[in-house]
Amino acid sequence: MSGSPRLLLIDDEPALADYLASAAKLAAFEPEIASDHEDFRRRFREDPPAMVAVDLGMPGADGVELLRFLASENAEQPVLIISGFDNRIVDTAYRLGRELGLNMVGPMNKPARLEALEHLFGQVRQRLVA
Repeated sequence: MSGSPRLLLIDDEPALADYLASAAKLAAFEPEIASDHEDFRRRFREDPPAMVAVDLGMPGADGVELLRFLASENAEQPVLIISGFDNRIVDTAYRLGRELGLNMVGPMNKPARLEALEHLFGQVRQRLVA
C-alpha cells in the first residue's frame, strides 16, 4: 500500500463510484469504494480513512444516516457530499453535517466534472499533508 491518504467513498452507482475514485487517484488519494452502508461503517471503524465521500441518495439508507454515523464516531476527516438531488436538499444535508460537527467540504452536484473533483480532492489533500 502506498503512503497516499485513503478516501472512503460510497455511491450506489458503480460507474459514478469508479469516476470519483479516478478523480481521487489523480489527486494522489488511494480510493476505497464501500459497497453499502454496512460495508462503509465497517471499513470506517476498522481503518479510518483520511477523507470520506458520501452520496445522499442510496437504496436502503440515505447519506444523512451516514452523516449521523460519522458524527457519532466523532469523525474529524473531511466529508464530501456528492449528489444528484436538488441543490436545496444537498445544501440542507451540508448544513446538517456542519451542525453535527463534521468537517464538511464541497458539496458537489452530479454530474461533477472530473477537473472540479480533482481540484477539490487536491485542495483537501494539501490540507491533510500540511
